Amino acid sequence: MGALSPLGGDVESLWQGLLSGKSGVGRIDHLLPSGVLDELPVRIGATMAVSPDTLLTRVQARRMDRCEQAALVAAQQAWQHAGAPEVDSERLAVVIGTGIGGVSTLLAQDDLLEEKGPGKVSPLTVPMLMPNGPAAWVSIEFGAHAGVYTPVSACASGAEAIALGARLIRLGEADVVIAGGSEAAITPLTLAGFAQARTLSKRNDEPERASRPFDTGRDGFVMGEGAGIVILERAEHAAARGATVHGRLAGVGVTSDAYHITGPDPSGAGQVRAIRRAVADAGLSAADVAHVNCHATSTVVGDLGEAAAIQRALGDDVVLTAPKSALGHLVGAAGAVESIVTLLSVARGVVPPTLNLEDKAPEVTLDVVAGAPRELPMRAAVCNSFGFGGLNVSLLFTA
Repeated sequence: MGALSPLGGDVESLWQGLLSGKSGVGRIDHLLPSGVLDELPVRIGATMAVSPDTLLTRVQARRMDRCEQAALVAAQQAWQHAGAPEVDSERLAVVIGTGIGGVSTLLAQDDLLEEKGPGKVSPLTVPMLMPNGPAAWVSIEFGAHAGVYTPVSACASGAEAIALGARLIRLGEADVVIAGGSEAAITPLTLAGFAQARTLSKRNDEPERASRPFDTGRDGFVMGEGAGIVILERAEHAAARGATVHGRLAGVGVTSDAYHITGPDPSGAGQVRAIRRAVADAGLSAADVAHVNCHATSTVVGDLGEAAAIQRALGDDVVLTAPKSALGHLVGAAGAVESIVTLLSVARGVVPPTLNLEDKAPEVTLDVVAGAPRELPMRAAVCNSFGFGGLNVSLLFTA
């Protein structure tokens, strides 16, 4: 596993930050041009605690968009954590999703074009802005010849990438897959767009308390950035090289609402089917799932719908947590980073707390961990990721 997040520059910093109740959300006035600052209603975000360009060579960093930099750094961490597996290059694939891609490069180069003309536009513009850039750079770094894929499915991109990676292994097309998601899209344009859609929190004066999943005071999500990468490996291949197995992706559920371009189906049917498919795919029953790492973005409608879907799919006895309370919403990287958190919860028998849950919405009757971490030995846990366009992804992890 490898990760860059608003809580730190590696997986352990991410995990310890969540356990300690640390928030990665803060003011981002320095990232906003003065001409926009006075009018933009949102001035908070969750930026990476360690900038990825400081972890690469100057040449590498200069040729990559920030989301590409983050993906490469997280992939390098994950590869080393996996023991740098020896694998036939034609049996090694890369699947890294992103919701938006190199939007910072796109906007910066468009400004150059308008201000100074086409001769000042960088020749690296296209490879820096293209959504498949993060996956492509990682494939080059590790010489992956079994395919390089880029799911682009909004907030579900990272989780869908992990699901697709598992399917490549099941289909016999790869033995090892570098999978996950990356996003670095905190820009005035994306903030303004989400703000106009009334999906962002406007708690500018108390940023650490802004993301409040399941709380009655929630008023929208907080934009975040980061990357999460896992190394998926065929069990037989891992055993043959004596690899340390940190957990198993035992079940995958992917469904679509076909309902609305931004809003979830209010019936929750698609989310329920995704969770149930993941459980069935793992050969388990609902009673085997003790914990759900929720998509829970802190929106007024979304949190309630997910809680109801979880209850319908798994019953009343599951324990929930919502990492976006501390991380903000990492968009295309969210599902990958939160999959890592879910895997660690299963492996270590601990559920991190949900921050800012001071007055739980009365509609949510399930147990949401808050205040402090909770020891919870478990056989299986589910990680949910849902995206604009109606995509629902549920991943089930076991020890």
